[in-house]
Amino acid sequence: MDMDLAKQTFIQEALELLAAMESALLAFEDQEDPTESINAIFRAVHTIKGSAGLFGLEGIVRFAHTLETVLDRVRNHEVTLNHAAISHLLECHDHLAGMIGDLATHPDGSAELDPRGRELLEGLVPMLAGPEDAGHAVVEVGSRPAGPDPAAPVKEGPDCWHLSLRFGPQVLQDGMDPLSCLRYLSTLGRIVHLYSLLQLPEGEAYNPELCYLGLEVELETAADRKTLEEVFEFVRQDSIIRLIPPHSKIREYVSLIQEAGETGGLLGDILIKCGCISSEDLKQALVVQNEEDAAQGGPHRRLGEILIEEKAVPPAVVAAALEKQRRPQERQGMEAKVIKVQADKLDRLVDLVGELVIAGASAHVQAAASKVAGLVESTAIVNKLVEEIRDNALSLRMVQIGETFTRFRRVVRDLSKEMGKAIELEIHGGDTELDKSIVEKLSDPLLHIVRNAIDHGIESVEVRRARGKLDTGSLALSALHDSGSIVIEISDDGGGLNRERILAKAVDKGLVKEGETLPDAEVWQLIFEPGFSTAAAVTDISGRGVGMDVVRRNIDDLRGTIDIESYEGSGTTFRIRLPLTLAIIDGFRVGVGTGSYVLPLDLVQECVDLGPFLESAENHLVNLRGEVLPFLRLREIFSVPGAFPPREQVVVVQYGETRAGIVVDRLLGEFQTVIKPLGELFRQTKAIGGSTILGSGEVALILDVPQLVQMAGSQGRRPRLSPSLH
Repeated sequence: MDMDLAKQTFIQEALELLAAMESALLAFEDQEDPTESINAIFRAVHTIKGSAGLFGLEGIVRFAHTLETVLDRVRNHEVTLNHAAISHLLECHDHLAGMIGDLATHPDGSAELDPRGRELLEGLVPMLAGPEDAGHAVVEVGSRPAGPDPAAPVKEGPDCWHLSLRFGPQVLQDGMDPLSCLRYLSTLGRIVHLYSLLQLPEGEAYNPELCYLGLEVELETAADRKTLEEVFEFVRQDSIIRLIPPHSKIREYVSLIQEAGETGGLLGDILIKCGCISSEDLKQALVVQNEEDAAQGGPHRRLGEILIEEKAVPPAVVAAALEKQRRPQERQGMEAKVIKVQADKLDRLVDLVGELVIAGASAHVQAAASKVAGLVESTAIVNKLVEEIRDNALSLRMVQIGETFTRFRRVVRDLSKEMGKAIELEIHGGDTELDKSIVEKLSDPLLHIVRNAIDHGIESVEVRRARGKLDTGSLALSALHDSGSIVIEISDDGGGLNRERILAKAVDKGLVKEGETLPDAEVWQLIFEPGFSTAAAVTDISGRGVGMDVVRRNIDDLRGTIDIESYEGSGTTFRIRLPLTLAIIDGFRVGVGTGSYVLPLDLVQECVDLGPFLESAENHLVNLRGEVLPFLRLREIFSVPGAFPPREQVVVVQYGETRAGIVVDRLLGEFQTVIKPLGELFRQTKAIGGSTILGSGEVALILDVPQLVQMAGSQGRRPRLSPSLH
């Protein structure tokens, strides 16, 4: 078994569990019945602790163990969490995530907790108080009562068994002495630590002839499980004897299970054959299972869960046995198995598919030139298959944006608490999918906008009351598909943007002339200028004039646009429109002069002759069945030399709610387009979003439809782009 690969799998799965844990903690306060959330949190910590123990990551095990104990008390309704306790658990989550993340650079982990870890565990001590102290009370995190230090490392030997002994009440009456068991244990090894537990009843319930003794023993020994079980052979019948092996033994058991012959047998048989449990352990677990099944009227808990709960066998050993048990079935159903693939492998696959698209187009051009019917038909079939491969390859990179949105629950919770505001986050359209590479680059712009909405947008409780609003502000994140694009909106019900203050700041910075009149849409775009801020004071959250210009730059790099809709006193909405993918698209090829251009096919509405629909050549308007649309000529935009063709074509495109016409010389049809980025020389060129390679080997420019639509609708002289592009 490749332990390094297994550890990387553990890190990835642990981080996924921690993400689920954070979501459950954030949802805890808003639920009437948080039972399922606390169970999910407990399962996450419990699984991480068990897996970390398999790799000997003592620091993570100790931290997770104390956290698990607290969560178990919450699960058993012995402790009720308040806002402060949840905040502390979120900090514990962050620290545990940091410890696991550090494994990438320190694979062996740390056996000791750092000062921050010890401090966090000390804050959990109030939740570890006994039921007689806490009962069902709400626990306040902060002060630490006298008691054991949960952060202190367990003092155990290098190869210690943990023996949890609860002797039966009749042991003394049967003539058995529990201390004799301890004396015999001392002959098998060294008792490193011994903890005694006395549960004496009060008053007349106390019987001096009965045994109320329990022991927790740390034993350093080279003996195997069978030898240790024989020590308690005569007291086992009425007692609860749990033998928990050391980490070295756990790894040994796991190895034995993995090296055993292929078997699809029962879980209990696998564990007994490898010496992980005794027949008595299995018998007791089956009794418990049968009793639960009878009480519940059907199957309740699985055998592995009972063995773990009874501490008869560690979770890692049960997991290994289940893996061994499942292998025959997995071989029969491998086609339905989900596998995890590294992101760079997917990126490489998409790159290769892109090259295949270009090569297929070239082959089709050569076949058409040869005029061999069979060859043309064959290349057409190949191109159809390539198109299907392209769609499947791109679908592998599509992810739901809901995971990105969910991360902001923590941001909103922490910042609203820091600023003393009450803010509720709403998420809509979380199942909307888009390219993974876009999602990764979108996180920072969204974070800037959300932080500014919390700081500048949503008012304090006092101001909201004065304006007749609810005390709790609303911040909403939503996503939807529209016209081949994805639209992401960040809206709040705060005070809105202050038009006068923005204009005054713009005049001071020389961005706007004194007395110049601008429509609202242009005024709002001023906040994206570098160094622009209207904040009265600089805070840790915002106010330095950095961030919003970065937002627009990042959105531009994604070939997207960002618009703002704001009403003073009512709120603000940021609307980001992005392409679904940055790799391969269906394009519509047009020609102007001797050059070719490509429009995203999803944005193309229809194509018509210019002549019959021309409304005003001077004002660049067409009348499309009663709808007057602006248009622009690519020949004018790119300063293409030569005379206008006798018959011009209008390609009607729509971006968002806006439609416009693009006049070209000729229509060349649909075209699979592999997007190639422009070089630095053309990075700032208007109306160009990238390039692609045609089947003939020529380069065609991909048009930036949002900018073209904006240019078509703007008044005044339209800019001409450099003819050097040709």
